[in-house]
Amino acid sequence: MSVTIYHNPRCSKSRAALQLLKENGIECEVVEYLKSPPSAERLDAIIRLLGMEPRALMRKNEAPYKTENLADQSLSREQLIAAMIKNPVLIERPIVFTETGATLGRPPENVLQTPGLHD
Repeated sequence: MSVTIYHNPRCSKSRAALQLLKENGIECEVVEYLKSPPSAERLDAIIRLLGMEPRALMRKNEAPYKTENLADQSLSREQLIAAMIKNPVLIERPIVFTETGATLGRPPENVLQTPGLHD
């Protein structure tokens, strides 16, 4: 089973989630998504695995959320995803995902419940 974590090493929650995975013997691909943002298609797939809408995965206190008026309820799913690709700092973290599911690591312990993690 392939396991990936979208990780920000400067984030304490992200570091804690990665440590939990390691402590539980789960090897994963670490993607520093601020340096290597996902494609729009990949992010859309992850959001669907999470069972969320794009805005629910956005960090609303980040400057681009305000400067790009992303609170505007008329924005489409595609527009919100495009904004997250353009400004990956908007993507909430950490996110752990497999082929069958994804989990937002808030709190970090949630990552151990990622579907497919223990298959």
